[in-house]
Amino acid sequence: MSAPNSLLGTLLHAVGGISASSCYLPSTKTKGWSWNTFWLAQSIFAWFIVPTLLAWITVPDFFNILSEAPSKSFWMALLLGGVYGFGGMSFGKAINYIGYSLTYTLAIGISAVVGTIMPLVVFGGLDDFFNKPGGSIVLLGMILSVVGVFICGWAGFKKEKDLDADKLNKAGFNMMLGLVLSIIAGVLSGVFNLSLEYGQPIADMAAEHGAGQFEGNAKLVVSTFGCFLVNFVWYIVVGFKQKTLVEFRPSKENKNSKTRLIKNWLLSSLTGMLWCFQFFFYGLGHVKMGDYQFASWVLHMSMLIFFSYIVGVIMKEWKGVKKETYTILIIGLVVLILSFCVTSYGSY
Repeated sequence: MSAPNSLLGTLLHAVGGISASSCYLPSTKTKGWSWNTFWLAQSIFAWFIVPTLLAWITVPDFFNILSEAPSKSFWMALLLGGVYGFGGMSFGKAINYIGYSLTYTLAIGISAVVGTIMPLVVFGGLDDFFNKPGGSIVLLGMILSVVGVFICGWAGFKKEKDLDADKLNKAGFNMMLGLVLSIIAGVLSGVFNLSLEYGQPIADMAAEHGAGQFEGNAKLVVSTFGCFLVNFVWYIVVGFKQKTLVEFRPSKENKNSKTRLIKNWLLSSLTGMLWCFQFFFYGLGHVKMGDYQFASWVLHMSMLIFFSYIVGVIMKEWKGVKKETYTILIIGLVVLILSFCVTSYGSY
């Protein structure tokens, strides 16, 4: 295995953040599908097909490793991945209600804290958190990250006051419902990191088989499959109840329906690949962080928030806000960038 390199690890987390912050953009281009249908289609790729293919390609003896994996590690990773499945649903719906910027800030901000602290509480090590060389600097970076999240969230709430209420209502903006869903998504997203931690013995087995820096792909499959099962069952049931499963069939009345159906499937597969690649690069970055792998989660989440704001600006989610609100947003993003630098330096 190559030597730890915190700078490279930070860059890999940044690539993962770009992938994650843009993964739901293809949903805006699908035609003739309800949200339920799109979510079901993308879940097949995001949490089953793509992670399985990545593990099969990059991990020697992958299926043998799964069959020989420690029972507790396998089932806990699968179960907690399933719990995260409800968080994924909540996250997707929250975007519909309050947009990319606010959803990512609130949900990922919560996830950064929960996902970093929870494994230290469950597996131990919280008492030693501050005692490692550079630990206080890493802690400062994490605090700056939380401050940056708070400032960006403040900008988001000011945005709600700045924009015309009628326009927000027409766009389906619902701050209260979006806030509740974001909180649920944030807490359960933190649980996903706990799922990955439980699956670490599977990654260790992959390393022993020569997977090297791709060892994380072995445990990722188990966690995402739990997420897939929950989403697949849920949206199949919803599809039957709301009669949206027929959207998977081409319409006899519409001559272009087959082309549109193929395009929708391609967009769904792109969403799934982008979502999965965030954790592909997370796994690579996590290995490179060396002794400060515990900081990977908050660093990855901070990157995700930062790039989600870039996406939000490109999508003109902040068009029409007051100059003061936009200034607060920029300050928040600068603080987040500073937190990346401080965390990386502390881990180095």
